[in-house]
Amino acid sequence: MKRIKKKFDELSSNDSKALITYIVAGDPDLDTTFNIMNCMVEEGADIIEIGIPFSDPMAEGVSIQKGHERALLNKTSIKDALNLVSKFRNLNKTTPVVFMGYMNTFESMGVKELCKAAADQGVDGLLIVDMPHEESNEFSSEAENNGIDVIRLIAPTTDISRARQICDLSSGYIYYISVKGITGSNDLDSEDVRQKVNLLGSATDLPIAIGFGIKDSDSALSVKDLADGIVAGSVFVDLIGEGGDTIRKIANKTKELYLAIK
Repeated sequence: MKRIKKKFDELSSNDSKALITYIVAGDPDLDTTFNIMNCMVEEGADIIEIGIPFSDPMAEGVSIQKGHERALLNKTSIKDALNLVSKFRNLNKTTPVVFMGYMNTFESMGVKELCKAAADQGVDGLLIVDMPHEESNEFSSEAENNGIDVIRLIAPTTDISRARQICDLSSGYIYYISVKGITGSNDLDSEDVRQKVNLLGSATDLPIAIGFGIKDSDSALSVKDLADGIVAGSVFVDLIGEGGDTIRKIANKTKELYLAIK
């Protein structure tokens, strides 16, 4: 059984929600990224999304853009991110890892080569922000051949007919964008999210995770009962950008979110 499905099945059997955390590979450096991954798992993260550094991360807010910039200053590449996951897998065989990024970066390796390398190193899913489902046949086929899930984003403005098409081509889980705009937005409307997620639930049997705008216990609590999990990213990238005792701050924030939704 794939790690992502196994994780959601385990959580569902315990009537629990998934805590999905996001950081950028190589921010502020690869050794710290590795330590943060292990710290997040220790404090309750169920799935880790790893941002692959890109020069034009158009869906990201200022926080994550800065994280990409810091990683690129270190010349962090997708191959570095693959090596990072391989190192993580030496200690952790069970926590799902998802690569999140943009088509240019993933295509730079070649789709077939990327999917094989990702599977070999222990990556469980790909989430390609700017990949229209109409143009995703090659990625979908190669990912399926290598046992990798293709996770897709659905926005609050996506109509239900298009949402069904996207869901039909997805695996692992659906990432529902809870606000209109970029990552780190503040205008999360839990009632609007409830209505949209209920409608989305009629289009798929896949787990649904809610992301964008979740940064503390209050925002996590406001949506935790609406779906199968939450995604938090900008808040962690902000803490990394602050410097100081990064691991301690990441640990505290992960635990705060964990306690809010469990």
